[in-house]
Amino acid sequence: MLIDESGMKKSSRMAAWILGFCVAALTGILAGCDFSAEMKLSGKTMGTTWQATIMADPWTRKSAIREIIETELAAVNQSMSVHIPDSEISRFNAHDAIHDPFEISERFQDVIRVSRTVFEVTDGAWDGTIFPLIRLWGFNTGTPVHIPDPADIQALLKDVGFRHLRFPDARHIQKTRIPLMLDLSSIAKGYGVDRVAAVLRSRDIHRFLIEIGGEVYAAGEKKNGQSWRVGINMPDKHSSLSQIYAVVEMRDRAMATSGDYRNYIEIDGQQFSHVFDPRTGYPVSNGVVSVSVTADTCTLADGLATGLMVMGPEEGMDRIRRMNGVECLMVVRKTDGRLTQFVSDGFNTAP
Repeated sequence: MLIDESGMKKSSRMAAWILGFCVAALTGILAGCDFSAEMKLSGKTMGTTWQATIMADPWTRKSAIREIIETELAAVNQSMSVHIPDSEISRFNAHDAIHDPFEISERFQDVIRVSRTVFEVTDGAWDGTIFPLIRLWGFNTGTPVHIPDPADIQALLKDVGFRHLRFPDARHIQKTRIPLMLDLSSIAKGYGVDRVAAVLRSRDIHRFLIEIGGEVYAAGEKKNGQSWRVGINMPDKHSSLSQIYAVVEMRDRAMATSGDYRNYIEIDGQQFSHVFDPRTGYPVSNGVVSVSVTADTCTLADGLATGLMVMGPEEGMDRIRRMNGVECLMVVRKTDGRLTQFVSDGFNTAP
């Protein structure tokens, strides 16, 4: 039997070519496919709830992701919660030595750094030292019995203000007045969001939506290249959580919303917002019912949303227009009950 070697070589080359073509075609097809699985997790933290939607590899263990999220949130809470007696912030509030440096953790340093920025940017409309006022009004107990005496409010205002804090170095803070006490709850949830985002990225997860009590960070995109869609609740105390005022499409962006329609107290039939004006000592009452801020970090967005609510539409929107990388949607209730909005140029709501 005669063997045609040239024919065999041609056949081998043809087979190799066909195999290579098939591999290349299959690789191209697979490259265009999204095999990630959507993972949903939720829990409780900081007196509210957290939720996470994560696009992860199919073999990613849900229990492992839950563990790293809850571990990080517990650490943030142990640092920032005024309701935990031995938390870092509670120990600082009990610290009664003037000018004696108090050592703070890396997490506390992060929050204090942004807090100073928000205080300065808002000209003191946001201030993390209002804890004595919060206690005087009864917001920490939830059972106020009367409107505080104006003289008591004025007396406490003397000890309110970031100007009474000193920062000898990155690892320490000092009091210049003994009554000074911190409450960073209006920025802590945003920080918790940022920390969860950081630990997920450390696990090579880059597509997710994290939400804590309404503060969110959207990383990357959803399945098949879609942006994350985040709703802003209708700013009315009678509205349900499913009633949406506006929807924002987000990628690699944070958003925080502050409002007076969920957290408030009533004294003698009068409703008072949980948002305080640190300059007057009274809950804010300027008609602003909701402020949503988008920024690169949720810590910054969270603090600014509260500060802008105190500043009001004219002053607040003017400040936003002078900031880079920050946008705002502010909703104001008119005296006739109708809602009107103020929107910065770069705040794009979805259709």
